[in-house]
Amino acid sequence: MANHKSAKKRIRSAKDKKESNHYNSKTMRNAVKNLRNTTDNAELEKGLPKVVSMVDKLAGKNVIHKNKAANLKSKLMKKAAKAKA
Repeated sequence: MANHKSAKKRIRSAKDKKESNHYNSKTMRNAVKNLRNTTDNAELEKGLPKVVSMVDKLAGKNVIHKNKAANLKSKLMKKAAKAKA
């Protein structure tokens, strides 16, 4: 167990960050999954900017890796382009 005041604070802040990161990444994964499973083109076009923004924010905060974010966005954009055609 931590003995210093700053170490105790670090444990508390790390716990808070972990909970926040877990919530945000789970929300992002569910949004991506829902967008992949949708068959409605209007819903796909409406939801795509929100999901891309969510993925970019998490990559910027280093919650997910930037290459994973690029792969997710690429696959979603490919699906959107196929739906338009």
